[in-house]
Amino acid sequence: MPVPVTLAQVLNAVCQDRGEAQAYVGPGECWSWAQITAQSRRIAAGLHAAGIVKGDHVGLMLGNSGEWIAAFFACATVGAVTVPVNTRFKADELLFCLKQADVRLLIHADSFLGIDFTGMLRQLEPAIDTQLPGAALPQLRQVVCIGGQGLAVAVTSYEAFLADGARVGDAALDALAAQVRPDDILLIQYTSGTTSFPKGVMLTHANMLGDAACVARRMGVTADDRYFSIRPFFHVAGSTLSVLVSLVSGCCLLSLPKFDVAQALEVLERERCTLTSGNDTIFLMLMGHESFDASRLHLKGGWAAAGPEVMQKIRDVMGVPHVCNAYGQSEASPNVLLSDHDDAFELRRDGFMRPHPGVEVRIADAQTGALVAPGQGQGEIQVRGWNVMRGYYNMPEATAKAMTEDGWLRTGDIGEQSADGRFRMVGRLKDMYRVGGENVAPAEVEEVLHAHPAVQQAQVIGVPDARLGEVTGAFVLLKPGQQVSRHELIAWCKARCANFKVPRYLELVDSFENIDMTGSSKVQKNKLRAHAILLWKIQADTVAA
Repeated sequence: MPVPVTLAQVLNAVCQDRGEAQAYVGPGECWSWAQITAQSRRIAAGLHAAGIVKGDHVGLMLGNSGEWIAAFFACATVGAVTVPVNTRFKADELLFCLKQADVRLLIHADSFLGIDFTGMLRQLEPAIDTQLPGAALPQLRQVVCIGGQGLAVAVTSYEAFLADGARVGDAALDALAAQVRPDDILLIQYTSGTTSFPKGVMLTHANMLGDAACVARRMGVTADDRYFSIRPFFHVAGSTLSVLVSLVSGCCLLSLPKFDVAQALEVLERERCTLTSGNDTIFLMLMGHESFDASRLHLKGGWAAAGPEVMQKIRDVMGVPHVCNAYGQSEASPNVLLSDHDDAFELRRDGFMRPHPGVEVRIADAQTGALVAPGQGQGEIQVRGWNVMRGYYNMPEATAKAMTEDGWLRTGDIGEQSADGRFRMVGRLKDMYRVGGENVAPAEVEEVLHAHPAVQQAQVIGVPDARLGEVTGAFVLLKPGQQVSRHELIAWCKARCANFKVPRYLELVDSFENIDMTGSSKVQKNKLRAHAILLWKIQADTVAA
């Protein structure tokens, strides 16, 4: 089992051992471990000077960068809780996240990939032009902006924020770090569920660092590896399985602000990357690009959340011999099951994995709760151990629903156990679907459609897509006498939710009665999905326009 430690303790050890070695490489930036550590202490001093104390929540709305990593490490140093903000959020989603998480200080980029974050903040909290806190975000005391000109009255420039921290000495920072404990909350990860808005998963230092250490060991990571990950740092696949895997192993992490296939292939080749990771969509896009040439790559392994066909291609087409198969979810820090890099390829290809030391996994009948014996069928994957979340922030009912009475996390995923004790995930119990690795709850999109004045009822499902795994499909019933086109409804969604949630298929219907319904008059999503596949003529190789 991993030894419980704090992030600051691990960072200090790595800096002492590998201070001059490369820690992070991105477009136009290259940080050593000593530089990352120094910058994180400058930011930590700024946080302390701004009045942030242990347990306060600090939002980070930045793209993948060395600055994101340094800010994350800084929050951990002073005992603050990082709230990573999804940079794809629209205004309503951002407002919910910042308010529900009780964010007290927000560090954000002025703009990112053409998104005007400052303008979005003005829209949802006008008080940044006068004085914080405001009515919309009553807990938000300070906003720090990186870049940009003509800052709002209540917004502090990044330079001024760091300058304010200059008076905080090393002894004070060391004293703050010494007060942090491994079981303190390190990060609140917002993850989509069955409710209309995401839930904030509370993860501790021990949760995330322990998970990263176990993953690094199973992947066979060494300090000399160069690990390319395109996973967004605002996801646990980015924070735990990329940033912290790099930290606990001392290897160099490489990333990009967004997934550009040609640019990713160029980085893999130029930087001689030895490891990479991602879901099946990412690997298929890399292998399918016109500039792909396996002979120019230097990859030996990594991890993939992918099925047998894609795992086979990763080895045979991409030429990567030791990729591990991975399964997990945010509530488990996130990795639950992983194959070893030196497992027989057939086991890794077919997704047969083992839990980490000290983590228990069982298969239970989703209806009765009865345990399913190895080799005797499928059931819900349930998890108990040191990697399981502390709960959902300020959502006690949702937390109780996620756990069994004897302390097992209900994953909502279907799995099976082989006779030799390995597990594999085979499907999802929940209605939630994944678009290019992003979780989407149907209720999130349904509520956006329901807000349209012409819509009476909307039903949303995920349908297969050869490139993204799944995409959004929607069936909409209009109010009597109302008229609106499918293009107008899609445009409505585009303006109100992240692009990956926007329906790729949308059908206007006169009734849902032709689709089997439950006794409570609810549309059965599995029947609706089957209907959609026939209606839209979706095949195994269909790619949504």
